[in-house]
Amino acid sequence: MASKAFDSTKSDRIFDVFNFIIMTMIMIITLYPFLNVLAISLNDSTDTVRGGIYLWPREFTLENYKTIFSYSSLIQGFKISILRTLSGTVLGLISSSMLAYTLSRQDFQSRKFISTFLAMTMYVSGGLVPTYMLMRHLDLIGTFWIYILPGIVSAFNVFVIRSFIDGLPYALQESATLDGANDFTIFYKVILPLCKPVLATIALFLAVGQWNSWFDTYLYNGNKSHLTTLQFELMKILQSTNQGANMINANDMANQMAQVSPESIKMAITIVVTLPILFVYPFLQRYFVSGMTLGAVKA
Repeated sequence: MASKAFDSTKSDRIFDVFNFIIMTMIMIITLYPFLNVLAISLNDSTDTVRGGIYLWPREFTLENYKTIFSYSSLIQGFKISILRTLSGTVLGLISSSMLAYTLSRQDFQSRKFISTFLAMTMYVSGGLVPTYMLMRHLDLIGTFWIYILPGIVSAFNVFVIRSFIDGLPYALQESATLDGANDFTIFYKVILPLCKPVLATIALFLAVGQWNSWFDTYLYNGNKSHLTTLQFELMKILQSTNQGANMINANDMANQMAQVSPESIKMAITIVVTLPILFVYPFLQRYFVSGMTLGAVKA
């Protein structure tokens, strides 16, 4: 018995060692691209041209970040990106959760028809040109609301939230109804507090989608400098860098470009647009895991 216990303990230790090594390798492979970009963004641009920078800067400097924050369009794009992310996330959560709650009600007679209609939107799209024409007829082009209203309700988000609500005891709603609560009271005081995991999951989806979006800016507000977004400015800079051209706003960036290289600018902006999401995710991670496992079980 003692030998079997010893063999079991030895095999467990061997497994733990191999597991630690494998997980460490996966962590290094996962983190290396980000650490490499961070190192290049913090390295002197003249020295960056030589190459050979991997996990830490060879000649530390903050000049790259000073340069990009001196670019007025980036500051404006940063403000608009934050505003659209906050607005789109909050409004998207409210609208999707209210629709999901309505579809989860067993006494709602049209729930099957509306659910089928929503599901069709996930497979069938009107196309880019009809969508553009619709936005033009709604007078949304050239406005901030073009970033919010078209995606305020997502069929996928509605189904995930509805699945989570369906998993809650329906007796909670019945008892609240017997106590005289109306639908809005049940929704805000009974359903929403219990839906924190799935709402955090959807909030992360919405926030990342809004923060990373640039194509709608290019399509609808490309010539509106006051409505530009950070990702759109990043796209322009990356495009000009890949083509070997000058920076987008040559008048604002002429002096800075004499001191920094396009590669350094590209890496610095990449870090700037990535950090906000990295700061938000740890606060939502515990809800994210439970929300995905509980809220997306049912169809």
